[in-house]
Amino acid sequence: MLLWILTLACAAGQKKLPTAMLRVAELSIEVEVADEPAERNQGLMYRESLDDDEGMLFVYPQLGARSFWMKNTSIPLSIAFMDETGRVLNIEDMRPLDPSSVRSNGEAMYALEMNQGWFVAHSVQRGSVVRGLPGPSSQ
Repeated sequence: MLLWILTLACAAGQKKLPTAMLRVAELSIEVEVADEPAERNQGLMYRESLDDDEGMLFVYPQLGARSFWMKNTSIPLSIAFMDETGRVLNIEDMRPLDPSSVRSNGEAMYALEMNQGWFVAHSVQRGSVVRGLPGPSSQ
């Protein structure tokens, strides 16, 4: 019971992370930047919504195979995995609260989560380039 209460308290008070402005398909979007291990592990868990052109950028210290799931995440999301240059490797839709994983098609340094359908609506696809990415995290 105490764990459940603490979880609800943390979810209600989850602070937003520092943000960055990215350029994607001629659009400027503001995204929260998760570049520390604890921030990447938390991601968008327990959030109730995202504004239309908001998202979360996951930044890693080096290229690697990446895997994401939707445990404790109730917002339908799409995720774009990107290499060190910002080139989109693949985009996957993710179902709310689904514990199964989606994986990068190749080694990624970045992953960008947006509301489901955002990438399709803005003609972002494999090979598109995201600009303005921050440097890799140190962790």
